[in-house]
Amino acid sequence: MSKSPSASPEFSVREFFTRFPDEAACLNHIMSVRFGGATMDCPSCGVEGEFHKLRDRRVYACPHCLFQIAPTANTILHDTRTPLVSWFYAMYLFCTTRHGVSGKELQRQLGVTYKTAYRMGQQIRTLMQKADHFDGLLTGHIEMDEAYVGGKSKGGKRGRGAPGKTIVVGMAQRDGRFSAQVIPDVKKDTLRKVVQENVAPGSVVSTDELMSYGLLAGDGFTHGKVKHGKCEFSKSEGGVSFHVNTVEGFWRLFKASVRSTHVHISKQHMQRYLDEFTFRANHRQRVNGMFDLLVGAL
Repeated sequence: MSKSPSASPEFSVREFFTRFPDEAACLNHIMSVRFGGATMDCPSCGVEGEFHKLRDRRVYACPHCLFQIAPTANTILHDTRTPLVSWFYAMYLFCTTRHGVSGKELQRQLGVTYKTAYRMGQQIRTLMQKADHFDGLLTGHIEMDEAYVGGKSKGGKRGRGAPGKTIVVGMAQRDGRFSAQVIPDVKKDTLRKVVQENVAPGSVVSTDELMSYGLLAGDGFTHGKVKHGKCEFSKSEGGVSFHVNTVEGFWRLFKASVRSTHVHISKQHMQRYLDEFTFRANHRQRVNGMFDLLVGAL
């Protein structure tokens, strides 16, 4: 039976603070994720024992030789003076939102300075990219579509060819993973490189009518295109449905977030925000698991 849309969320705020009420709970969780818990064979003396936490320090010590392990070392939490509960809650917000979290929102929610909030947000986005890393290629039926992200130009031109905008391309595997990246232009050589790096040879690819996508058939892909200029948004050929509605839905959500939540994203940091949205898109079916995956990537 499917869950009612009005039912309680899988990982509510109440459940979050029950699970992570204080600094010790957060540190114990990191210790468990990174080292399998406090009971282990000491890397120094080799004797098994339960490491004990040192008072007022984010460090655990071996009961035999006092060898120390810092669970937050070499992570985005290394030497942070911000409480771990604040870091965990910030990661929780990034996992449960649909439109992203701005630096100002983090500032209000966590009670930190804007500089701290902005830095935390950028580091969490980098962590999302790390957690969502995937070495394989998209296979099966792939939807591919580019978009232009940015404010209105002085001339008011929208869409392709609009100056001052950041060009991004997205690829969605039907019932599978999503990938997005910043590209310098939509020339054939640029798109060919993107396809070769992300799509398995011989796959079926749906696109719109952009001429640069003409490379696909010549490169051994089964290519179907819909002509948006003629109000064609889906078509069927040989029993295969060609459309790019999945990717366009992603771009609608992303652009709405830029307008409402972030107001503006520079080209310099655009990839981080794309990584944030693709992480949520790839793991949207499991909110609790999404948070655990993020903590596990520390």
